[in-house]
Amino acid sequence: MRTELDIDALLGDEGKHVIACCGSGGVGKTTTAAALALRAAEAHGRRTVVLTIDPARRLAQSLGMEALDNTPRPVAGVRDGSLDAMMLDMKRTFDEVVASHTSKDRAAEIFANPFYQAVSSTFSGTQEYMAMEKLGQLRATGRWDLIVLDTPPSRSALDFLDAPARLARFLDGRIIRLLSASTPGARRSMLSLMGASAAVFTRVFNKVLGGHLLTDVAEFTASLEDTFGGFRKRAEATFRALQDDQTSFLVIAAPEPAAVGEAVYFTRRLTEEHMPLDGMILNRLTPVDADLSAERALGAAAQLEEADPADPVAAVLRTHADLARRRTAEERVAARYEAACPKVPQRWLPSLGVEVVDLEDLRAFGAAAVGTQTRPDQT
Repeated sequence: MRTELDIDALLGDEGKHVIACCGSGGVGKTTTAAALALRAAEAHGRRTVVLTIDPARRLAQSLGMEALDNTPRPVAGVRDGSLDAMMLDMKRTFDEVVASHTSKDRAAEIFANPFYQAVSSTFSGTQEYMAMEKLGQLRATGRWDLIVLDTPPSRSALDFLDAPARLARFLDGRIIRLLSASTPGARRSMLSLMGASAAVFTRVFNKVLGGHLLTDVAEFTASLEDTFGGFRKRAEATFRALQDDQTSFLVIAAPEPAAVGEAVYFTRRLTEEHMPLDGMILNRLTPVDADLSAERALGAAAQLEEADPADPVAAVLRTHADLARRRTAEERVAARYEAACPKVPQRWLPSLGVEVVDLEDLRAFGAAAVGTQTRPDQT
């Protein structure tokens, strides 16, 4: 028997300052994060900010905004507490990090460097790393007592944990140190230590991309070391912050085999890394209003149709049977999570059956998450 996740207790816990919603794409993760942030403000009076990574435009509209950007902005119409919302701008956040750690002239040099422009805009892992940088910035201000983080959309949810260290390893790694060696003599010395494979790599790299890129990398890495003191150190600090007992992870899933499998895998990884996992939220279950099995509904429909083949009640019963069968299949899929992670509290949420278009829809989602009344026009 699964343990029920008490979401209201989590949102109202003043010792919790970060809630990270994690999971694969397409499971309602961004909507969940926004709805929980709104409920934390209105039901618990918290000063909340929701940091989303790649929200749909309709989410911004549901918060009463034309668009979200890299600056936290207040959400109008919040009944209690406060709620700000923002969307991560990866490049702008990277620029802010540079500007905050160096002089104006040095920052201008870094911004103009072609290698910096490439890394800050397109390198795999930069988005995830910058999400953590922005999280650190928000925590440091003390302006909010709860930050709800919608983790980056990834092919695999594990990318979120791996990417900061992966970016740091790249920038601190042997190849990047080879490329950033300031003189040909220094590069030759490193090649002698790294072996023939590195020499082959460098010849090809230089031939294909040109010697000017080596200069760009050398200048960038020198500036990076002066500015940041090494990306590895920052990545390790980020990882420790995620393990803080003031942080809570929620795994978000949907009743689909791939999504549940990803949730199991991510739960195990969080456990291995000693991350503070509080529970799993399963979204988008097919709602079934009556406590009537599919078999009984079909039997009753058949009896009614014997007397009147056009009986409208029989049609309703058959529709109910279809929904009940779908719900049963979804619960079988969801049970795989409980079997794999029996100690993790869960909260199963039915689909509201409407697109989230305004604050009332987000309130309804939050109310459903804690098992209270939905909006009046949906009852």
